[in-house]
Formats: sequence, C-alpha cells, structure tokens
Amino acid sequence: MAEYKLNAVPADDYNGSPIIPLGDPMKDGLGPAAWADRPDRPDYTVHGDPKIVPLRVAKNFWLEPKDPNPIGLPVVAADKQVAGTIVDCWVDKAEPQVRYYEVRLAGSEETRLLPVPFVQWPNFGLWGNDKVLVKSITSKHFAGVPKTRNPDLVTLLEEDKICAYYAGGHMYAVAGREGPII
Repeated sequence: MAEYKLNAVPADDYNGSPIIPLGDPMKDGLGPAAWADRPDRPDYTVHGDPKIVPLRVAKNFWLEPKDPNPIGLPVVAADKQVAGTIVDCWVDKAEPQVRYYEVRLAGSEETRLLPVPFVQWPNFGLWGNDKVLVKSITSKHFAGVPKTRNPDLVTLLEEDKICAYYAGGHMYAVAGREGPII
C-alpha cells in the first residue's frame, strides 16, 4: 500500500473535530469522496479475463432489446445542463449487468465513466426515456471525473476513485450541500 498524506486540517482544536479538505474535496479521498487504496489492476473473472469491459469488447454480451437502451441519450447533470452523451455500456462479465455508462463529454471527444447507481431514469417505463439524470455533480464536474488509463479496462483503484468522485459530489459539487440539513 502507498503512503497517503491527508490533505486536510481539523476544523477545531479538539479530538474528533471534523476535518476540512484543503484541495479538491471530490478528489482528496475524504468524507463522502473517500476511496480505498485498492490494487491498480483490473478485477478478473474466474477464467482470468477482465471482469468489467465495454460492450465493444464484450463480444458475447448485448443489451436486451426489450429494455431501455441508453446509448445515444443525453446525460443531464445537477445544474440541468447536458454534460454529454452515452456512447457505450460497460458490462460485468461475471454478474451479467451494466455497471457503467461511458459518456462522451459535451463539446469534446473525451469520455468518462458514469456508475449506473448514480443515474436516474425520468419517466421510466411510462412515456419513454429521452435522457438520464445525474444529481450528484454538475455538468462542469464531468471533466474532473477520474479517467481510466486504458480505454477498454477499468482497474479496481480507478473504480473506487470514480465512484468516490460522484459520491463526493452529493456534498461538495453544489454550494449549500455541505453542513447539516437543519
């Protein structure tokens, strides 16, 4: 395991005081944006193949034609702006299901992974689906989502950092989300 330097300071001078991030709170690995120092290699199936890959690589996998197909749909962020378009789905070959959507960022050729649990489908099953919603981060934050080194693989460490980024957005992406609700 690598040494980890805490990029934060205590809020007050007593034991157990909350800590305040000093850098980018969505990437510093603190609070809701915390991530584990997992191995920086892909997870593997029992057959030794990379477990989570895009459909363009997983030749024996497909989206069920009766289910909604997200490819081509716009991704609307917390600020109600289009952050990008879904261009592929990443499947878990060990537990056949979609784990991530690959999003091409608006006005760019760059892509980022979007974990499926952070997506909301408006009007699911009622009038059709013409977009997906992401409430944890704003459109400008999509460019800050941690990238994968390989366009066709995601490592365990990258997965944790990507999910932590979106989770951290629930608290840090929009002013006023920090602190108590009351």
